[in-house]
Amino acid sequence: MSEAMAEYVDVLIVGAGVSGVGAAHHLQRRAPGKSYMIFEARDGMGGTWDLFRYPGIRSDSDMHTFGYAFKPWEDGKVFADGPAIRNYVKETADESGITPHIRFKHRVLSSNWNSRTARWEVEAKRTDTGERVKVECRFLMMCSGYYRYDHGHVVHWEGEKEFAGDIIHPQHWREDYDYTGKKVVIIGSGATAVTLVPAMAEKAGHVTMLQRSPTYIAPRPSVDPVANFLRKVMPSKAAYSATRIKNVLISIIFFEIAQRWPGWVKNQVHKYIRDELGDDYDIDKHFTPKYNPWDERFCAAPDGDFFQSLKKGEASVVTDQIERFTKTGIQLKSGEHLEADLIIPATGLEMLLAGGMAMQVDGREISPPETVSYRGMMLSQLPNLALAFGYTNASWTLKIDLTCERVCRLLNHMDAKGYDYCVPEPPEGIETQPLLNLQSGYIKRAEPYLPKQGVEPPWRTYQNYIQDMLAIRYGKLEDGALQFYCKSGEGASAPRELAAAE
Repeated sequence: MSEAMAEYVDVLIVGAGVSGVGAAHHLQRRAPGKSYMIFEARDGMGGTWDLFRYPGIRSDSDMHTFGYAFKPWEDGKVFADGPAIRNYVKETADESGITPHIRFKHRVLSSNWNSRTARWEVEAKRTDTGERVKVECRFLMMCSGYYRYDHGHVVHWEGEKEFAGDIIHPQHWREDYDYTGKKVVIIGSGATAVTLVPAMAEKAGHVTMLQRSPTYIAPRPSVDPVANFLRKVMPSKAAYSATRIKNVLISIIFFEIAQRWPGWVKNQVHKYIRDELGDDYDIDKHFTPKYNPWDERFCAAPDGDFFQSLKKGEASVVTDQIERFTKTGIQLKSGEHLEADLIIPATGLEMLLAGGMAMQVDGREISPPETVSYRGMMLSQLPNLALAFGYTNASWTLKIDLTCERVCRLLNHMDAKGYDYCVPEPPEGIETQPLLNLQSGYIKRAEPYLPKQGVEPPWRTYQNYIQDMLAIRYGKLEDGALQFYCKSGEGASAPRELAAAE
């Protein structure tokens, strides 16, 4: 790629969602001399919150930790709906002067690290015109999330074509679709299904959540009285920070309790459900997962809305397996038949690292499973590249903020020391394990395609904000695992991965 053909920026950010806009803000604040550009494949910002439009779409993390550390979430709702989050991201970009740096309808196709120039050569395609666009950058920040945007995980069942009603995957929900009075069957028991049930129950004739196996569902208050009190007695930013710290600590404590005493947590969840639905409801069948709490993500039910829909008779839960679709609904293996006008397969996501972008180093393709994660934010063999990948047991944005801080520190450090690039180099024979330890279906399906993690730091990916904050925000940059180099070769030899490719 000749320089005449390509634009140059110091940092190229891929994705204009929560992560990408956050990364741009951190760059402007912490590395203000760096030029940057954001490539966004869609025609609007917001990422997940621009894509998903199904009824009730909302955050399943509290907004005091899901929101940016630098911009207080001032809406009273603890769990915000999709449009509110989308507006929050857009407002952040507009207020910070980020919006003019975004190039919409630019889908990144491939990237190649050039060791001679110490630059990433990135090719994208305009989704509106088909034009190919080339950009070179010193540092590449992948903020495109972790799943496919074009489609979710699709399961096909026998007899689908016989069904006379509608089948709509949540990822492709039509906002003008009218389900008033319809008999709705939602297949799945994850966060999407638990959100859809109460959101649709009031208008639909009846909503049935059909699950193969149960999920842990726990109530969460939709209003935070402590946050509201602090806003009355403290400046807005101070109150937000205090609430954020409180909620971080609560989430860490709850996760640790669930890991250490899963039986007690399970009993507490069951006690709440039994109090809500009564002793006659089959809690064991419908709300007792085969796994321990936090082996998969908890599903949040703000103010217990999911259980309220069951109590009112507007919704029901069926735990069974599908034998086939019929003209009028779904035939179950137990012999029961579910009548349906609309079937929503909330069967999960398909994970996709870096938006499916092909990555090369000096023309040699690098496959993600060949790499090892460094501090949950960089990958071995890939110089000057950071991956925005949030927590699975806490708010996504908490880890993103730390990752962006670290990238800015790295950029400033390399400038101060005269380095051109850095690359994580794991020790020979490093013991590895899957990147994510959750047992969720979409994660297990993606394991063969994801990077690995080590069993010891800094190669181990922690799911603990305080541990990460100490290591990422305050830890040494030149820690022996992250190696720094000059493109001229001064002061160091080339990394072994790059040298092998030259």
